[in-house]
Amino acid sequence: MRRQISRILFTGVAATAAVALSATTALASTTYTVTPGGKYTGTAGKTVLKDYKTGVKLTCKSASAKGRLKSGRHLSGKGIATITSTSFVKCTGPLGIKLTVKQSGIWLLNITKYSSHHGGIATGYISKVHATLSGSNCKATVTGEADGSYSNRTGDLTVKPVAKSHHLLKIASVTGCFSLINKGNTAGFTGVYKIKRKQKIT
Repeated sequence: MRRQISRILFTGVAATAAVALSATTALASTTYTVTPGGKYTGTAGKTVLKDYKTGVKLTCKSASAKGRLKSGRHLSGKGIATITSTSFVKCTGPLGIKLTVKQSGIWLLNITKYSSHHGGIATGYISKVHATLSGSNCKATVTGEADGSYSNRTGDLTVKPVAKSHHLLKIASVTGCFSLINKGNTAGFTGVYKIKRKQKIT
């Protein structure tokens, strides 16, 4: 009887392990196709960075981004594109303070899911975000990750927070800002970038 129970338990554990391994392998093997890839530019109208705790917003009249997208088939979604430079124009923060936004390092665009609905939507997030905000009596650093999705039909890269995604931006190294932007607070970024060299991600 003990031997039979042990055999049943062993079989159950082995089956569970096999299912887990299969799921992990399937997830790891998910790949994407990008056409044409290569260099791209994106332009946006108004963009907004919001401090979730204080409700204060940094609003920029327009923005742009440049980078390079991988090309071909069987591509990993991780780091499928780079964002090498960004520009934010006429930005104002708390109490109407004029702020300059400067990118540090190279940011990465990662794809985690693709849906054929609405002409094809690739969903993911931007990682390795690091930007400095500076102006009169106000300076801060923003780091972390931001949710985003790309539409094959419109050519729009929409950057917008997704609830419970765990992709958050964090505010750090704050100097001044009248305590309206605080170190350790989380923030969300919203903006829609029109990709001029239209891409197809599937």
